[in-house]
Amino acid sequence: MGSNNVALKAVHLTKTYSSAGRELTVLDDVSFELAAGTSCAVVGPSGSGKTTLLGLCAGLDRPTSGSVQLAGFALEEQSEDRLAEIRNKHVGFVFQTFQLIPTLTALENVMVPAELRGNRTAAARARELLEITGLGDRADHYPVQLSGGEQQRVGLARAFINEPHVLFADEPTGNLDADTSHLVVELLFDLNRVAGTTLMLVTHDTELAGEAGRVIRLRGGRIESDTGKTVDAPVDAPANEPPGDAPVDEPAAGYGR
Repeated sequence: MGSNNVALKAVHLTKTYSSAGRELTVLDDVSFELAAGTSCAVVGPSGSGKTTLLGLCAGLDRPTSGSVQLAGFALEEQSEDRLAEIRNKHVGFVFQTFQLIPTLTALENVMVPAELRGNRTAAARARELLEITGLGDRADHYPVQLSGGEQQRVGLARAFINEPHVLFADEPTGNLDADTSHLVVELLFDLNRVAGTTLMLVTHDTELAGEAGRVIRLRGGRIESDTGKTVDAPVDAPANEPPGDAPVDEPAAGYGR
């Protein structure tokens, strides 16, 4: 794979935490590349390191060892301020818990990443994205006035407003019912195809994972398989690991800074 076509590259990523006086290895020597414009689902049992991997690749956390190259930047070499700039310019993020600002309307929430870049057309682009996601008539509503599915669609619009090079999604359907999940999955991949964005998502949802062009399965912090195909078995099967020894995913940090 030529370097000019690589949107995201992880090299020997390892992440450990100190817990109860011992080292807990959450990720263990994980390496992979994602070509520009492709989609990849990361699956595996709870505690396998999926969310930790996503956070490291998005520049929300730093590895204990190893490196991440995102849009040509070596993330481990950047200051916190520079990482915030890189995330705002090159990264979109969709959270399981929506992460909308409660004091802002749907429109204002979508506008936030663009306004941080000083984009003077933020309002017009935000309205366009809300129309695309079926929320044109909800632009002036606050998060508390929106259903869970509507809040996640606001989150999708916000993630795409800066036309990111890489979009990360952490369990984007995890808090939604089946019908709403199906709608969000369709929107996520439709928006991604139109924008030509590289997509990396973490999920227990077989339908969602099956839409991705590639599936990486983690177990015990390591890559168990990297099929490049859709999932043909449930992705949330329990781990065959001794109780108490399974790594626990750390929650991702907030968007941008």
